[in-house]
Amino acid sequence: MEYPNFGLDGRKAIVTGGNKGIGKGIAICLAHAGADVFVTGRTEDELKDVCSQIHDVGRASDYAMMDVRVKSEVDLMAEKALDTFGRIDILVNNAGVSDVLPAEDHTEEIWDNIIDTNLKGVFLCSQAIGKQMMKQKGGSIISMSSQAGCIGLLNHAAYCASKGGVNLLTKVLALEWAKYNVRVNAVAPTVIRTPMIDKVFAEESVRKELTAKIPLGKFGEPEDVAGAVIFLASEAARMITGHILLVDGGWTAQ
Repeated sequence: MEYPNFGLDGRKAIVTGGNKGIGKGIAICLAHAGADVFVTGRTEDELKDVCSQIHDVGRASDYAMMDVRVKSEVDLMAEKALDTFGRIDILVNNAGVSDVLPAEDHTEEIWDNIIDTNLKGVFLCSQAIGKQMMKQKGGSIISMSSQAGCIGLLNHAAYCASKGGVNLLTKVLALEWAKYNVRVNAVAPTVIRTPMIDKVFAEESVRKELTAKIPLGKFGEPEDVAGAVIFLASEAARMITGHILLVDGGWTAQ
């Protein structure tokens, strides 16, 4: 009998938006699971700090400054990551942005920034790294969706649209690339505690209102998302593709 293997020993991973928040948590947890990790973002000091923490775990790491909305920058990142590691086994499309305002107040600039970052960026990175994974005849792509891709949230028109797009893009890529043994999945979290979220929801009344909507009665932590990513990246999930894994404390079960 072959037992499920959740380890990532020796795997080579990329995490976009890996310089802070959820992405930083994912990158460091991947390293603890045995992977070497290449991180991308827009703030060099933060990227260097994450790489240092990965090195402290005993894993190799490097970084690239990159805007996921710009194809030329994505292609350069892919080239550097391949030069660094020789192959890429795992891509985590984590880079994302949001804004909270009524639909009628969305400007074209706000709409384009959210859609281009959250959806176009996922496509560009998946396309660039997916081509290499097809040549390798294997790989795992995990994109960061949201519970907002499965249900409507007030004052999140562009964000919900972008994450709903991520969900269907995930399914299409899974179907197209299954013949190359490239698995494509997404993780859809609820509210996850990061320094930015703690600042946004600083008022106790707001936090109570949100946690009341989560049956488990608490916000998630970056490690909760990372656990789902590690599972989907591992051989234990070798028969899973085209799936949206909700990490929402039961929010969307209601």
